[in-house]
Amino acid sequence: MADLSALIAGGPVFEQLVQQLLLPDNDARKHAEDIFNQFKDQYPDVCTTQLVTVLRTSQNVEHRSFAAIMLRKVLTRDDPALWHKCNAQVQATVKAELLNALKEESVKTVLKKVCDTISELAAEVSDGAGWPEMVPFMFQCVQSNQPGLMESALSIFACLAHYMVDTLKPSLPTLVQVLGACLGHPESEVQLASFRAVSSFIQALEEPSDRDKFQHMIPAMLTCLASTLNAQDEASAQEALEMFIEVAEAHPRFLRKQLVEVVQAMLAVARADQLEDSTRQLAAEFLVTLCEAREKAPGMMRKLPAFTANLFETLMLFLTDVEDDPLWHGADDDQHEDAGAGERYEFGQECLDRISISLGGNAIVAAAALLLPTWLQDADWCKRHAVLICLAQIAEGCTKVMVKELDPLVDMCVKGLADPQAKVRWAACQALGQMCTDLGPEMQNTQHAKILPSLMALMDDFENPRVQAHASAAVVNFSENADPDIMPPYLDTLITKLLLLLQRGKKLVQEGALTAMASVADCSQALFIKYYDSVMPLLTSILVGATDKSHRLLRAKALECISLVGMAVGRDRFRADARKVMEFLQVLQQTEMDSDDPTSSYILQAGARLCKCLKEEFLPYLQIVMPPLLKSARLDPDVKVKEADEDDEDDDEDLERIPIGDKTITIRTSCLEEKATACNMLCCYADELKEGFFPYVKEVTDIMVPLLKFWFHEEVRRAAVQTIPELLRSAVLAVEKGHCTEQGFVKQMLEYVWPPLVEALGKEPDVDVQSTMLDSVSEIVDMVDASMLQEEWVSAVFVKFGNILTSAEERRQERLKRQGTEDFDEEELEALEEENQQEEELFDQVGSCLGAFLKKFNDAVLPFVEKIMPQIAPLLATNRNAEDRRIAVCVVDDLLEHSPAGRVKYFPIVLPILMEAVTSEHADLRQCAVYGLGVLASKSPDMFKSACPEALTRVAAIVSHPDANNDDNEMATDNAVSTLGKIMEFHADVVDVNQVASLWLSKLPLTADRVEAVSQHEVLVKLLEAQDARILGQGNQNMSKIVTTLVRVLGDGTRLIAGDVGKRAAALLHQVQGSTPPETLQGAVFALTPKQQTNFQKYMTGQIPDGADD
Repeated sequence: MADLSALIAGGPVFEQLVQQLLLPDNDARKHAEDIFNQFKDQYPDVCTTQLVTVLRTSQNVEHRSFAAIMLRKVLTRDDPALWHKCNAQVQATVKAELLNALKEESVKTVLKKVCDTISELAAEVSDGAGWPEMVPFMFQCVQSNQPGLMESALSIFACLAHYMVDTLKPSLPTLVQVLGACLGHPESEVQLASFRAVSSFIQALEEPSDRDKFQHMIPAMLTCLASTLNAQDEASAQEALEMFIEVAEAHPRFLRKQLVEVVQAMLAVARADQLEDSTRQLAAEFLVTLCEAREKAPGMMRKLPAFTANLFETLMLFLTDVEDDPLWHGADDDQHEDAGAGERYEFGQECLDRISISLGGNAIVAAAALLLPTWLQDADWCKRHAVLICLAQIAEGCTKVMVKELDPLVDMCVKGLADPQAKVRWAACQALGQMCTDLGPEMQNTQHAKILPSLMALMDDFENPRVQAHASAAVVNFSENADPDIMPPYLDTLITKLLLLLQRGKKLVQEGALTAMASVADCSQALFIKYYDSVMPLLTSILVGATDKSHRLLRAKALECISLVGMAVGRDRFRADARKVMEFLQVLQQTEMDSDDPTSSYILQAGARLCKCLKEEFLPYLQIVMPPLLKSARLDPDVKVKEADEDDEDDDEDLERIPIGDKTITIRTSCLEEKATACNMLCCYADELKEGFFPYVKEVTDIMVPLLKFWFHEEVRRAAVQTIPELLRSAVLAVEKGHCTEQGFVKQMLEYVWPPLVEALGKEPDVDVQSTMLDSVSEIVDMVDASMLQEEWVSAVFVKFGNILTSAEERRQERLKRQGTEDFDEEELEALEEENQQEEELFDQVGSCLGAFLKKFNDAVLPFVEKIMPQIAPLLATNRNAEDRRIAVCVVDDLLEHSPAGRVKYFPIVLPILMEAVTSEHADLRQCAVYGLGVLASKSPDMFKSACPEALTRVAAIVSHPDANNDDNEMATDNAVSTLGKIMEFHADVVDVNQVASLWLSKLPLTADRVEAVSQHEVLVKLLEAQDARILGQGNQNMSKIVTTLVRVLGDGTRLIAGDVGKRAAALLHQVQGSTPPETLQGAVFALTPKQQTNFQKYMTGQIPDGADD
């Protein structure tokens, strides 16, 4: 290899280096790269000149191509770019020679790389002196009538549109004229290059008025597409379709004026049987992309006559691309589950799912109703199969409409379960399973008598193991969303059949049966105890006996099933077997497992379930499960960064590819999922074991804090966010209970976790994760002593609250703009409301945080709250939706309750707001408003006195409404009754207190809002202990009501009354027994459930029940 001084001379020596840089041998190439990098760094002008020389003079095509690539890399992509190190003369030479190469290079592959280099260099220099001669030169080339030169120049214009569209805007009139002419050129290569340039400008131009200058070219673009198809040049046709898709993604409304023609053309391509699958799928992809353009063109495609029905039928035809492959029937595992499925079948499924979400249930179900019943009767099994697969795919997007049609939908599936073709029966299981997930629990509650017997019948089909296994899978879906009360009539038969499958079925069937058994146990809970002795021995036998490599998944699923059965039956029944299982896991973990062994991930989740079941009894086993869990939580992401144009030959489905600029990031998803699972399990252990988890708190905290900014995977971030408060709680409890003697540990831990949490809160891109972060902030504020939260921390987090509210309002304004578009309709409004709900959750969490700070700091935090009140106040306006107003009123309630200074300052402003909101038809808003009136009545009685009579009228209207106690209203009613109690207590001088007391007592007991129930039932006990005549009534006439109320309250244990107050209530009942008809007390007790009677008797014997009867 030559030294640097020899390279300066150029000629053969430099070209020899180029040859070395192209060697396949890594070591030799690496040495050449080192030489080249030294040469480039020390002699930028010479290196650049030598590359240009090779490009222009080398006889070796590969060398010229490489020189073009390297020029682009070193001049524009290196950091720092070599261009800025070159002198003016070299820069001028490079520009001139690149343009000369464009004219003179004869090899198309080299020419393409020259075009790329010119484009990127033009972008690189556009901020400086620019390249003034380049654009006129390109126009000359385009108008040269030399097809090769025209194609090259058009390709450069396509690139420049993305890099420097603003620079080219003055040339738009000429560009439009030239590109339009080229679209009609007789050479297809020129047409396509012009198509590419037009597409690029449409995408890049931000102003609709600029884009509209290209509007008239759409027919010519369609003609270009048709020409490629007629010439059977499907590669070019596919490129044209991809460009149409890019336009649809960027500016769908650009197509609106010619939408009918464009859609008709694309439907024709998608339905053309003679075309390649890839071509047809791209045409369908274009149409689906337009459907999904809801933010930029809401409702546009739904308004197009007959479009939904035509697209739906096209995708249904895609689903018929399926064959009855023998491999599908004969396999003993899921290896050949997709055997017989063509490309269009897979793509059609995906598209049906997408359009059901984007077009909405009303449009899709109407189209389906026209087609599916006919196809279900068709002699072609592929069409019957397609119907059932379709139902599975559209259920998620059409939930609200399909849930109203459960009878006919389930009948279609049950008919499919009895079909003579096995694949149709499999598809019916698929449809039922997915619909149980998406339409449950309504579907299970109303259709169980059709679904479960039909699925159980399929479990007897031992000749078709795939159908058996899929019937079990459908049972899993059914059970996951079912009410336990509907299971008992089926459990005997179902458990018997699943046990038979475990004993006689093929491995695939056994795996499905294990998952079904686990799901049924999880649903049935205590009802499963009856089957425990029959099931558990078989499960443990499989766990211990499934040792060979082919049975690893079976063993893993047995472990999953055992853990869920254990949770269902409870620790008293499971304790002995749990010990054996943990001992087995300890032995298993000491053996070396393959990296792809699924048992590892199942162990992580099973351990957490066993912990939930055994609670503190799990502590001795923590040392077994923690090492692998910590190892998984520490996994580094398997991430690679490549140039976007670098060939990627790895078709591993476990890899996710993310394009970012001129780079592609490749991430191995299984690694991230294992990490997320481990982090979630650690959160579970900390939550369940509390102070028992303390020995691991520091180690796990060190893992979780950096993961707050783990941008590769939102579930990892979410798990880290949720875990941090649990770890802090573990530390707080450990200190309180003497398990931690380290002075100041909680304060040190808070100093470690709080700043990163607040920093991450401000940077989090996902609204749901951000909402979880706010929840964690609120938890921590509730948990720690106020002295630990430094003032600068409080100030910083309030800045973040303000930023979050600002960003949310900006997103709201963007959504409002969509409402103003010409095609906006009811379906889009419904979708918009779902998006609003996500934002409302964010607002709600900010409000909860403000409440937590106010409870903790009272007036001290008022200045910080006041800084963001200008962002909260607009939510109180009557033109905002009821949920926004509710959130704002909750903040107001917290301010009134916990900040005396704020209460005085804002009383005149908020009182009218609360008085108006208390009459709202929205129950949750009404609840918050009436709660606020109760706060003012009790905490600012002097200020509230003049408003009290009117407030009483409005509160009384709430509790006296005929529907006051229905499910929607009961929380608001309980809060209104509580406010009545406060008016009775603090404003007896301005109201008819006897009338208020009578109304208040008549509405007891409170059962919906536990907090208000505990508060008001204590008030009742105090008034009775004081023998308050307003409560007892004239001649103790209210005693029967009082007795029945107290009996009912005591029957609920500690849910509706504090334990010590309950004992006082019981003492009162003992006192009045002699003066009350015995049948009153007996009748009240008789009305209780057995559990409630037990709670009542404990109180009456001076004890406090263990818990609440829910």
